[in-house]
Amino acid sequence: MAEQLKNVYTNDYLKKLAVKVKENYHNFDIDSFINSIFNPTWETLELKMRMRHIAITLNEYLPLPYKKQLEILKPTSKDFSGFEAMFFQDFVEVYGLDDFENSMDALEVFTIDSSSEFAIRQFILKYEDKTMQQMKLWAKSSNEHLRRLASEGCRSRLPWAVALPRFKANPSKVFEIIEALKYDKSKYVQKSVANNLNDISKDNPHLVIEFVKNHLGLSKELDWICKHASRTLLKRGEKEVLELFSFGKSHHVDISNFNCDEIVKVDDYLNFSFEVVSDEELGNIRVEYGIYYLKSNNTHNKKVFMISQNEVKSKNKKFMKKQSFKNMTTRKHYLGKHYISIIINGKEMIKKEFILDDTSN
Repeated sequence: MAEQLKNVYTNDYLKKLAVKVKENYHNFDIDSFINSIFNPTWETLELKMRMRHIAITLNEYLPLPYKKQLEILKPTSKDFSGFEAMFFQDFVEVYGLDDFENSMDALEVFTIDSSSEFAIRQFILKYEDKTMQQMKLWAKSSNEHLRRLASEGCRSRLPWAVALPRFKANPSKVFEIIEALKYDKSKYVQKSVANNLNDISKDNPHLVIEFVKNHLGLSKELDWICKHASRTLLKRGEKEVLELFSFGKSHHVDISNFNCDEIVKVDDYLNFSFEVVSDEELGNIRVEYGIYYLKSNNTHNKKVFMISQNEVKSKNKKFMKKQSFKNMTTRKHYLGKHYISIIINGKEMIKKEFILDDTSN
């Protein structure tokens, strides 16, 4: 995704940015700014480094005190939105760490059309109590973007962001935000709360299990949060969590007619099919498959993928799936013996080997 997104910063995009900045600062040198952006290193930069480069160049061409710079950038930001507009927040992260009040005000403005979830983390690391107090205020906002920032910004394991090790060790301050937002009616906020809890489950599973026990069944919205928050625990086959969601029963289930490719080529698909059978109604079943990927050191790393989780009122159900073995920046495939398993309600029912072969053979 990053390689695609980085190309959003076209000449037209940067020209529009420069024109909007000049509307708020008449001395802004549009041509020199654009030339400085597209310097000899530009093509080598990935998405986040391009954001940082834009922020640094904005600072260079706005030779003013930080507060005055923000007075220009805040109205300018209203014409830009989405992930690609996060260079405004990056500006705050780089140049505003020593000016807490003005930086909080700017991040509040910038998050409405984009998101300040990355930039706020540096302030948590430097001013933990002060920043979390601000997050509590945002959690009470009438604006869903600010409420969502309160949760998303303090996730201990936010993807693509610097981790928050103190919150990994002790998420009590994070739970204060979650408590303030757990009844939120906005799906945007609910998803963030669930993702936050899912992050916590990776380091403190007992706390999330306790949360689910205490909140499951209270409302439709909380049921959704609890289920989405438990996805890592469910993938791990945590018995207590499986039972909480009525996926604790697997003794009555069997797998029949399992078929999978014996040899798979790199950049092709592993095709497989099977049937879940029982001598009684299947009921609530969570159906997953695991791939044991061969690693460079000749060990295997298991990754679990969801197929289905719902109530099945028949005694059998057929499944047909395929799994890509295309090499990606996030996963390189190694030739040799791999395994596939079928998992029902957290229990591995069957496991078979297959060989990943070179496309040239």
